[in-house]
Amino acid sequence: VQLVESGGGLVQPGGSLRLSCAASGRTFSDYAMGWFRQAPGKEREFVAGISRSGETTYYADGMKGRFTISRENANKTVNLIINSLTPEDTAVYYCTADRDLILVADPDSGSWGQGTQVTVSS
Repeated sequence: VQLVESGGGLVQPGGSLRLSCAASGRTFSDYAMGWFRQAPGKEREFVAGISRSGETTYYADGMKGRFTISRENANKTVNLIINSLTPEDTAVYYCTADRDLILVADPDSGSWGQGTQVTVSS
């Protein structure tokens, strides 16, 4: 499955962003989906995952509350809404796909997009 992220950009602290990931190539609903991020000089960090149907979501510790993952199987997209952005949220955000919901959180598994840059700065 091919993944293309969009929606990143420059945003002021306290603002919100909606990131989207468009999938193509395989049956989208066969895949659990997830989001990672990688800040400058840091390792990739799991953010959130969502099941194939969208009924189950889970978040990394510290991510629940400000981050909301959702998916639209009819449109083959997965979204990530980030609220109350802080400079610490500055990172490249990556969309991932895996047939296994648990493996979505594995940085060495699944398919990955190229990422979209999010910069939080005043």
